[in-house]
Parts: sequence; C-alpha cells; structure tokens
Amino acid sequence: MTTRYSRFLSAFFCLFLGGLLAWHALLPDRDRSDVENRTLAQFPAFSWEGLKDGSFTQGVEDYFADQFPLRDQWTGLKARTEQLLGKREFNGVYLCGDALIAKVDPPRDGLEEKNLSYVSRLAERTELPVYLGLIPPAAEIRKDDLPKGAESWDQAAFIAQAADLEGVESIDFLSPLAAHAGEDIFYRTDHHWTTQGAYYGYAALMEALGRDGEVLEQEVYDRRSFPPAFNGFQGTLYSQSGVHWLEPDTIELWVTGAGLSITSWRDGTPKEAPLYDLDKLDTKDKYAVFLGGNQPLCVIKNSEGQGKLLLIRDSYADSMAPFLALHFEEVHLLDPRYYRYSAAKYAEENGLDAIAVVYSVPNFITDRNLVLLAQ
Repeated sequence: MTTRYSRFLSAFFCLFLGGLLAWHALLPDRDRSDVENRTLAQFPAFSWEGLKDGSFTQGVEDYFADQFPLRDQWTGLKARTEQLLGKREFNGVYLCGDALIAKVDPPRDGLEEKNLSYVSRLAERTELPVYLGLIPPAAEIRKDDLPKGAESWDQAAFIAQAADLEGVESIDFLSPLAAHAGEDIFYRTDHHWTTQGAYYGYAALMEALGRDGEVLEQEVYDRRSFPPAFNGFQGTLYSQSGVHWLEPDTIELWVTGAGLSITSWRDGTPKEAPLYDLDKLDTKDKYAVFLGGNQPLCVIKNSEGQGKLLLIRDSYADSMAPFLALHFEEVHLLDPRYYRYSAAKYAEENGLDAIAVVYSVPNFITDRNLVLLAQ
C-alpha cells in the first residue's frame, strides 16, 4: 500500500465520520423509534457527579447510538449481512424460514419456582377454585422449525411440573396448540398467538372449567381480516431482531362486541371501552387492537352469560377474552404488572366464581409481580 493511497483512505474515513457527525447535528432528535417500538435516548444533562460515576458518558454513548442517522436502516442492513454469513439468531430471535421465533432462555434465580408457590398461596387464600394455564410460545410448539443446534429450554417439562401444583387445577394449553402446530397459531413477526391460536386457548380453558360443551365451532364466527396490504402488522420480534424483510402479518377479528359492555381502568377510574380498538391498527403496536392493549383491569359484561370469571393474565389473554365474553356474565381481566391490589380480595368483593391464572411461559418465569398473588 503506497503512502498516497494510505493518506487517501485516512482522509476518506475522516470525511465520512465528519459527514455523519454533521448530519447528526443537523437532524432533529427523535423521541421514539416506531421500528424498534421503544423510546430513544436523549442527550443527558451534565453534572460533575454523573461525569465522575460514568453515568453521563454512558448517557452520551446511548444518545449517539440511538440518534445515529438512518439507524433503522443500518440495523436492518446489519441483520441482512449477518444472514448472508449464515447467522440465524438475531438479538435473541431465530429466523425460521418466513417466520421469527423468540428464544426462551432458562429461568434464573429460581423465580419460576417462586411464582408457582405464589399461585399455590393464592389458592390457599380463597375458597374459589383456582386454575393455572401456562401458554407455550412458538419456541416450544414449533421447536422442530428452529435452526439446527438452536438452544431451546424444555418448556413442556415445566408445564408438566406446574400441572401437579397442589390445590390448583390445570389448564392444558400445550396439547391443543401442539395438535395444530401446522396452522397459523402464532404471528410470524410477533411473539403473541394469533386469533386462531387464541381460539384453541379459549377452548382449552372452557374444557378445564367443565364447560367444553359450550364451545362454539369456528365456522360460527364472522371473521374480519386486516391483511398486510391494508395495514400490515410488524410485531415485537420484527422490532427486536432487525429482520425487516419479512412480509407483515395479518390480524383477524372473529367476534363482535354486540351486546357486551366493556369497562377499562387504565388510569384508576372506570371508563367505557371497545372490545376492539380499531384506532390501534394505525399504530406500531397493532396487537393492542384487542381491548386497547395493556391495562391494570378490564371488565367485560354480558347479560346473557353465566358465571363470573377472574383472569389473572398477561397480554395473551387480550385476544382470548372476546371468545370467553360470549359465555360469561362477567370476565374480569387483571394484570399484576399494573394492578397492585390483592387478587383474592378482589375476587371476594366482586362475587366471582373462579380464578384462572393464564400466562405465557416466558412471562411467567420472568415476572416479579406475581408475588402479589400471595396477598
């Protein structure tokens, strides 16, 4: 390499970096990335204490990383380059053909055992029947589709352990989902189950409650589809992985809210809410079309239903609740991540008939809020 060529490369590299810096300075800072579905770091306030403990310099580093020009395009290019090099795992997400499947890491610190004990203690604190249903994600149901040699924690063994919990009835979500593994029961770009998968979950829950004879056949439902051409759904795995070249998902709504009354407590006060919030289809988090997304408490009432059910749940239940609402007089959906009151006392004060803890396995083994079940 000649001296002239070396100088040319050095000058070109400096010019490139200088151009990026100038571009960065001219562009307005973004508050949020719709692609990554998260808030972006802003320039930190300076303080001598922050400079001393390193928090200021770390904040500056995070700021430049998040506000880098064309960040979304660069992350997509990085993932595509890694794919061409043979990589199949991208930031904890496996690329499996035309679908993304989230890796499930083994639980740490014994939290999964503690959470099982909290469910047992809930059963001890109430005279109502308590049910536990753990929903296996795509990494378990479609484990044969994972890349060769991919790590896959044995969720089926943990589900079997949970089924033997003393004083708690089991809801078997694993068997029906595994039986229909070839169907579109999970989104390709998101970690949630589809409406099809939620239907099988609803049928499993009704069977555990001894009401399987009431389950409606799939053909009964009036389905409304929102295909990619209309409003494509690019979910959490699309954002997390950087794999941005897959076709968007389709969202289906199977039932209507006719005859139902929905009340939401998003800010601590009761407000009327829709069963399906269609405005969410114009946002990044399109799964929030079901009940409007995450919230501490939601109550669905049906004057023609029978029985009152409390669902202690994560977001998987949002797309299952519309099915259940057709059968129960009241369905109460309580999310321990946001609701801080005793579940046993809530069930007693509201005259409920049964309690079902319904969680996806990845959330159950990592959620530290389930300690509230022991109150």
